Amino acid sequence: MPQQNLASRGLTARQAAERLATEGPNVLPRSESRSFFRIAIETVREPMFALLLSAGAIYLVLGDLKEALILFLFACTSVGIAVIQEARTERVLESLRDLTSPRALVIRDGTEQRIAGSDVVRGDLIVLAEGDRVPADATVLAAHDLTTDESLLTGESAPVRKIAAPGAPPAKQPGGDDLPYVYSASLVVRGHGMAQVTATGARSAIGKIGVAIGTIETEPPRLQAETGRLVKRFAIVSLSLSAAAIPLYGFLHGGWLEALLSGIALGMSMLPEEFPLVLTVFMVMGAWRISRARVLTRRVSAIETLGAATVLCTDKTGTLTQNRMSIVDVRAVAQSWRAEDVGQLSPAAVDVVRHGILASAREPFDPMEKAFYALAPDDAPHRGLVLRWEYGLRPDLLAVTNVWEATERAELLAAAKGAPEAIAELCRLTDEERDRLGHAVDEIAREGMRVLGVAGAVLPLTASRPETPRSVQFQFLGLVALTDPLRPTVPAAVQDCRTAGIRIVMITGDYPETACAIAAQAGIDTTEVVTGTELERMSDEELAWRTRTATVFARTMPEQKLRIVQALKANGEVVAMTGDGVNDAPSLKAAHIGIAMGGRGTDVAREAASLVLLDDDFASIVRAVRLGRRIYDNLRKAMAYIVAIHVPIAGLALIPLLFGLPLIFWPLHIAFLELVIDPMCSIVFEAEGEEGDVMRRPPRDPEEPLFSGGRMMLSLLQGGLVLAFVAALFVMALRRGLPEPDARALTFAALVATNLGLVLVNRSQGKGLGATLWRSNTALWLVSGSTAALLAAIVAFPPARELFHFGPLHSDDVAVAGAVGLAVLIALHLLRRMQSEQR
Repeated sequence: MPQQNLASRGLTARQAAERLATEGPNVLPRSESRSFFRIAIETVREPMFALLLSAGAIYLVLGDLKEALILFLFACTSVGIAVIQEARTERVLESLRDLTSPRALVIRDGTEQRIAGSDVVRGDLIVLAEGDRVPADATVLAAHDLTTDESLLTGESAPVRKIAAPGAPPAKQPGGDDLPYVYSASLVVRGHGMAQVTATGARSAIGKIGVAIGTIETEPPRLQAETGRLVKRFAIVSLSLSAAAIPLYGFLHGGWLEALLSGIALGMSMLPEEFPLVLTVFMVMGAWRISRARVLTRRVSAIETLGAATVLCTDKTGTLTQNRMSIVDVRAVAQSWRAEDVGQLSPAAVDVVRHGILASAREPFDPMEKAFYALAPDDAPHRGLVLRWEYGLRPDLLAVTNVWEATERAELLAAAKGAPEAIAELCRLTDEERDRLGHAVDEIAREGMRVLGVAGAVLPLTASRPETPRSVQFQFLGLVALTDPLRPTVPAAVQDCRTAGIRIVMITGDYPETACAIAAQAGIDTTEVVTGTELERMSDEELAWRTRTATVFARTMPEQKLRIVQALKANGEVVAMTGDGVNDAPSLKAAHIGIAMGGRGTDVAREAASLVLLDDDFASIVRAVRLGRRIYDNLRKAMAYIVAIHVPIAGLALIPLLFGLPLIFWPLHIAFLELVIDPMCSIVFEAEGEEGDVMRRPPRDPEEPLFSGGRMMLSLLQGGLVLAFVAALFVMALRRGLPEPDARALTFAALVATNLGLVLVNRSQGKGLGATLWRSNTALWLVSGSTAALLAAIVAFPPARELFHFGPLHSDDVAVAGAVGLAVLIALHLLRRMQSEQR
């Protein structure tokens, strides 16, 4: 990049900080994040809060001020817990929004710096390259084949050319060729250049019309819809039974205000308002956990899909390999050189390397171009040369050509590097020469190395710009072999995918021999290889058939990735696809899970993807899959627990109404239990570790509901078992002459103990009882300990005991409650074991 020729060194760090403080961040108008007050308002609209307030109001009518105040206190506490959890979720979402904002390459204090797009300020020098999203409105100072897509602003799909014009007047409306302006949110589709920022944020062209881009989905639509249906069904049943319970109690017992209280208690006991909260917490906290594995979640819905992925399509360079290229073999026409050779490069090898450098960017970013510079015969390879013309890589010609003006010799030097077959075309090699070249390329590629051809030409200084490099008479100079070592973590990650039932498909532009060599090192099957040329000749039906077994696609173009994804989807596969370039965006968008590269990827690829690899490491994808399966497992456990625990609560509220027994639960008791249930289902289960077989079982069926009929039945059976034990204890206590308050306290303590049993049995799938008990989860024991301490304080403190309509609990009562809890735990474990054996 020729920025070193510019007089300006860009803003200083101090100037940039001052402008950022004065003019504000470079962000476009978007919906505001929810404030603490707004979250609180949304929470108090929940039905549970309304029921608590209604119960408190009835107690006030009855003249029971203490009971009313306690209920109001519980209502506030419940709201507080929900608000804290929602605010925590909102903070995580905000941090994810910051991470997903485009990055910008700027020049400050004379050096290039990669910064957040929101930190770009007026006056910054921004470096633009193909695939970049322009971070702000700017005037072009240097342009080399620079073309941008401004369709987001103009609606015109055709890209427009840009020219350099330092000191140009302020920009007008976007659109049209040969203008010296680039605009925020437009996309660089070809070439590169440099520009000086003139407007940021709301002052940019796109900011003035209030367009918001790049938002994060906070809830996955399928899960949200499924959860909504569950809540609706429970709510209908809850309200129906509550409405029926009020007249039932009123006619049987008299006292219509007390009937209202019993109806409210029944409604509260059956309303599973935890479902939406759990879904939001799990998905957003899941995105946070995955980000700690160096994978950014741009669309939270990808988390549920991770556990269902059956095929993982991956690039080779930089994902399976380290993306640290080095030249190990230079095969010039006259003489060769290998890295292990003693001594300097031969003159012929020096000429190949020099032309490779001249066909590269001045400031190399591509690892292959850096490898050429590492072998540079001197520190100033461009001395006496001025870049005249550039020809970028094109689908029909996989080569890069630069034409330089040699000021001392009054001539033009042309240098080209690229795919050997493209260089052979530029050099007009004969069929015999091409055959010899092909054999040499195959020999190098079989060692797992990437091969480039290099060519050069001399043109008269007066020559006009050729429309295409094909018009230049190039001379073939030689081949260069580059190696990119495999990442050490890849073989183990590939093995994890194999045991998890995920097929790895490698898609690369390299030669089949090179692709197979790297695939074999990674542990990827290489029995069936498809080349881009073969793929081009296949119909969609033929390609769908080949993708059933093919695991390596070599010599492919980025555009062909989309066909591969569509073929795999046609076979019923759930596809994850990696990509980094502009042309990868369609395939990333089409895949069920698009995975963009965060380090070397383009902005457009990142915007099209669901996930972004912050370290471009294949092993990070596998870690994300592992975490995705864990999150989905824990979400199912939490949902099963919510359904199960509401069965005994609702049953104990309903049984006294049906059989004329003293009321067990008042609204105050339900409120207390909700304070236990909320952290249990959202904090405890979210913190559960992964199952031992998380990566040893096949992918989940994507059409399988979160909560199937079988799982619902198991939860209802668990809840029914708990209800049977606790209700039997209450009836036995009354028959033995235990006073009503004492029986209520004993029953309540037993329910709290059996609640712990429900948590323990649902926190693990298929593990033995001992392993379940000793499995680490600090949150579980903190919540359980806090619940036990609070219940002990209520029973021990007479005024609180009176508010809860409890009698005293003696040591033998505590032992009985604990025994019931243990018996339920064993019974629940046996039930789960029987259910597992029937599968």
